[in-house]
Amino acid sequence: MSKKKEAAEPTDEDLVLQAIDELAQKNAELEKLREEVEQANDQWRRSAAEFQNYRRRTESEKAQMVSYGKSLVVSGLLDVVDDFERSLEATRQAEAEFEGELSPIYESLKSGVDLVYQKLAGELARLEVEPIEAKGQPFDENAHEAIMQQEAPEGVEPGTVLEIVQPGYRMGDRVLRHAKVIVAS
Repeated sequence: MSKKKEAAEPTDEDLVLQAIDELAQKNAELEKLREEVEQANDQWRRSAAEFQNYRRRTESEKAQMVSYGKSLVVSGLLDVVDDFERSLEATRQAEAEFEGELSPIYESLKSGVDLVYQKLAGELARLEVEPIEAKGQPFDENAHEAIMQQEAPEGVEPGTVLEIVQPGYRMGDRVLRHAKVIVAS
């Protein structure tokens, strides 16, 4: 019976081998957990990057929509600007024709129209709306719309803008309205 007892008791070598097996198993579990942590960290980094890209994209889209909305509103006001300019030109013609024979009511009305025009022009300038340079410039299809061609006067290159029929405007890089022009042929 003593031989059976001895066989049942583990030897030091068996205990060492058992401890090594347990360590190897724990090491394998630890390595598996490390991989899972690394995968989770990688997934988290990707999600954070995707969210950052989403945020940038939505901010860019929002800025584009705001810019587009501004341009729509301002485009509708350009005809009003044209009307004010025609009205002010008519007052200059009336003053030239009647030289000092205009009533104080006329002067008051003229200064009121001029004041409103100046405020509108100031607001457009604040929104970075500016007229497109055209007269004397080479024709640019991106900024000008040719509505007519005329024989080029002496000293003027063909393709040069001779007259502006309707001014064009841009807001930043966006053309709100092309300048309608007469071009030298």
